[in-house]
Amino acid sequence: MQRIPLLAGNWKMHKTVRDAVGLVEALCERLDVPGHASDREVLVCPPFTALSAVNAIVSRKGRIRLGCQNVWWAEKGAFTGEVSAEMAKDAGCRYVIVGHSERRALFGDTDALCQKKVRAVLDWGMSAILCVGESLEEREAGLTRSKVEGQVRAGLAGVSTAEGDHLVIAYEPIWAIGTGKSDTPQNANETCGHIRSVLGEVLGESVAAKIRIQYGGSVKPDNIDAYMAQPHIDGALVGGASLEAASFLRIVEFH
Repeated sequence: MQRIPLLAGNWKMHKTVRDAVGLVEALCERLDVPGHASDREVLVCPPFTALSAVNAIVSRKGRIRLGCQNVWWAEKGAFTGEVSAEMAKDAGCRYVIVGHSERRALFGDTDALCQKKVRAVLDWGMSAILCVGESLEEREAGLTRSKVEGQVRAGLAGVSTAEGDHLVIAYEPIWAIGTGKSDTPQNANETCGHIRSVLGEVLGESVAAKIRIQYGGSVKPDNIDAYMAQPHIDGALVGGASLEAASFLRIVEFH
């Protein structure tokens, strides 16, 4: 089945509003040419402070989608410093990243918490990008498959088959994020294939066949082509290489 690749830039805690506007304008200048890279979807996930400013640009031009790096699961309440799914939707977001390894490691996002966040994102009509991945110790112990399978099953608990169109899985081996090291395209594809088989058990094979599975972890302009040549890899969740227009555009324009 043909799946539209999703190339997403996770800007993390980078970019002031001015910097974010400059970057997205540079991206739009290239991508808004009619027909250019029209067979793929492009997403940017700025910090919360820049969402509205970036949305003002992408909603007018229409080529780039807007995403949020995280949300809290409750609709409202005494949750100082948090942002709800409704707020993300109101800011123009179509996607929300859930369970990034940095959220899991630094802020205590458990599988159970990720499940609540996925539920909130779907309930507000957005798509959830659920991140899964193993540590170096788990990989060396041969636990990659069981680790990502557990995260997928827990994170999607209670999700219906009808909601499959609003799901994306991002496989990001923790040892490859921000380290300059990356999994081989073949190994990454094998793990993504296993994730798809798990999705088939959870949501049904026909739904699993349509869900996009991204690779993330030191994705760069010089390795994107090899990843995108793999049958089970349907895009990339890009960190550092998405912070400059030239490098992210090269990733978006993969061959």
